[in-house]
Amino acid sequence: MPIEVLLVEDNPGDAQLTRIALEDSKISVHLNVVEDGVEAIEFLRKQEKYAQAAHPDIILLDLNLPRKDGREVLAEIKGDENLKRIPVVILTTSQAEEDILEAYNLSANCYITKPVDFDQFVKIVKSIENFWFAIVKLPPE
Repeated sequence: MPIEVLLVEDNPGDAQLTRIALEDSKISVHLNVVEDGVEAIEFLRKQEKYAQAAHPDIILLDLNLPRKDGREVLAEIKGDENLKRIPVVILTTSQAEEDILEAYNLSANCYITKPVDFDQFVKIVKSIENFWFAIVKLPPE
């Protein structure tokens, strides 16, 4: 069974870089991408066009999203009995201390600042993959 990853990312370039970084993974990974917070919640709750969506094993969540930002999405996930055990890794450009503090106060499992350099970005995604997919035991659905 592949690891189901939900990437919530409005920047197509960052989404593509994440996809590229995960393509040559030693672990089977199925990447689902949604572009905003509203879609993320619909995906997680299997609503609308996401009725057949797979339950993600982990969520990579950007903070600065259209329609519903990542903070709101994180609060909804961690406040929902059916979703709160899914690990949420914040993957964002923000280095603001208030964003870091708020994310952890909302029970984010990890906060990572996206590097702007391509090679560093790939290295970060590989680190996430290695830690969350190979070392950590993810909760069952």
